[in-house]
Amino acid sequence: MTSVSQLMPDRRIRQLELTITRRLDGLLRGEYAGLLPGAGSELAGSREYRPGEDEVRRMDWAVTARTDMPHIRETVAEHELSTHVLVDATPSMDFGTVELEKRELAVAAVAAIGFLTAGAGNRLGAGILTSEGVRRYPARAGRVHLIGLLRKLLALPRAQEGQQVPLADGIRGLHRALRRRALVVIVSDFLDESDWAREMRRLGTQHQVIAIEVTDPREMELPDVGLLTVVDPETGRKREIATGSRALRERYAAAAAEQRLAVQQGLRSAGAAHVALSTGRDWVADIVRHVHAQRRLALGGRR
Repeated sequence: MTSVSQLMPDRRIRQLELTITRRLDGLLRGEYAGLLPGAGSELAGSREYRPGEDEVRRMDWAVTARTDMPHIRETVAEHELSTHVLVDATPSMDFGTVELEKRELAVAAVAAIGFLTAGAGNRLGAGILTSEGVRRYPARAGRVHLIGLLRKLLALPRAQEGQQVPLADGIRGLHRALRRRALVVIVSDFLDESDWAREMRRLGTQHQVIAIEVTDPREMELPDVGLLTVVDPETGRKREIATGSRALRERYAAAAAEQRLAVQQGLRSAGAAHVALSTGRDWVADIVRHVHAQRRLALGGRR
């Protein structure tokens, strides 16, 4: 796993670019079907439905009713790709117990999306969800624009504790701002009590959506380190916990597993492609696995 946390911002960006281009460039560049959760975004007619190969959500109901035979919509990839990322920079992202914090892993994910979709005419826009609201950056093309976005992400100050902007509000605002079909990437830990799944479901009716879930191993289990003072990063509330209690550690692990399951179910119900990244794993390898899975899906399960 590449460690970038100890490098200066420009060196971090350069290290990320080298990592992405060396390990992923040949796999993804110019082949959007490997990165996108669907087969394209421009309507290109209809064809008969193939059971076991086609997704029901692509059903063309008008043609199906007219012909009495199930048909799906055929699509082709756009020549110019418009990508918009929404990055969660609220307090819960300022956490990490391995080599990276979740906020740094989020920057790495944005860098991967940016460098791998870079090309003639392809544009990248961004929204950063902070404690004060959403900072929006219009979609533009070019490496200089991408580097500028990454610098802004790395330069963000620590989020302030207290009242936070709900993730659902950030997704809703992005949906309203988009004027044409695009690839939308939401990077978050999804530790948010708002109904973000409903907003993502609405977003997915018009756009292709990828949800990049960022986690840390310590969020899943509590270590036995004696009396531990914990702080809720979203509210600032503090509490002392006796971690020596095995029963308490088991309850914590069960609650954490239930929480992550709820996130997974929410993403599934929203119809978003799910990429799970962890500060304790090789994030590049996780992206590669997602790409392979999407390609198998696009080929109807065939290798």
